[in-house]
Amino acid sequence: MHSLAGITALTWFGMPCWVWLGFVALVLVLMIVDLGLFHRTPHEVGLAESIGLSLFFITIGIGFSVIVGAIYYNQDPALILDPHLVSGMKPFSRGWHAGELYLTGYLIEQSLSLDNIFIMSLVFAYFEIPRQYQHAVLFWGVLGVIVMRGAMIIAGAALVTHLHWVLYVFSAFLVFTGVRMLFEGDDEHDVGSNPLARTLRNSLRVTDDLHGGRFVIKLPDPASGRQVRFVTRLLLCLISIEIADLIFAIDSVPAIFAITQEPFIVYTSNIFAILGLRSMYFALAAVVHRFQYLKYSLALVLVLIGGEILAEPFLGKLSTEISLAATVALLAGGVLYSLWQTKREALKAG
Repeated sequence: MHSLAGITALTWFGMPCWVWLGFVALVLVLMIVDLGLFHRTPHEVGLAESIGLSLFFITIGIGFSVIVGAIYYNQDPALILDPHLVSGMKPFSRGWHAGELYLTGYLIEQSLSLDNIFIMSLVFAYFEIPRQYQHAVLFWGVLGVIVMRGAMIIAGAALVTHLHWVLYVFSAFLVFTGVRMLFEGDDEHDVGSNPLARTLRNSLRVTDDLHGGRFVIKLPDPASGRQVRFVTRLLLCLISIEIADLIFAIDSVPAIFAITQEPFIVYTSNIFAILGLRSMYFALAAVVHRFQYLKYSLALVLVLIGGEILAEPFLGKLSTEISLAATVALLAGGVLYSLWQTKREALKAG
């Protein structure tokens, strides 16, 4: 009992361990409820179900900003790692500011995930995964992403804390990425030409049958007749999706660190955006092409976030309210313009 009390009294990256443990427990409960209650048996996720689950996770993700605000309202300023959260702020202002930072990070991560949805749809199509098994792949994929993003955020937090100049490297990278997105054309993604897909096929024993949605199964070896382990297409698909997310994280993790250097806000906003990605996939995969112009809004957001940090030593820090309002306006404008323009193009083509 005393050892447990001692562990929960410890702090880790500026936050009491019991807060981290509570957040991890909440995430695990949400995933267990999702898999054990809503998807106990494999089935094709319909539009109504996916929209309902999307709204559920979005509501929880946005609502968690209130908990973030309450945590930082009561937080010891000496433990906070982001200097902008402790510079002469009273508890209410600190809590409000922390909630705004969380919402900004959550909004950007959700928006960046649209490209991820497009890639996932290509991966599922390449490996010919039926819709009834796609949720299981995404569930285990998200679990892997939670661990992977956690490791990347821990590394990023350690770098920014001990080498503050790394933050300017992140910011310059965001500006570069945003400018590149503005001027580059639409890339054609060919999963089949990916060296990873070919390597997995050539280096593992692969069975083309799905075997009831299992990732690994024992089957007779065609040469020896012995029972050996084969992997199904589901496992190849899962690995490909994990690698795709790792590539996307190279953009998204620096983006959130440019907003705030507070590890708890960085991690929680990232994870809640990822948790809603599964249900968003089933709701948006068929219409993600309607948001093709959103990438230009995202590019401007990345330039804004990175430029804000680079200009701070000369112009001072931009107000969080202005930053959040600009982010919402740019993303909303990108969504509305995409819907209008793609409908106009469809009418012209038809």
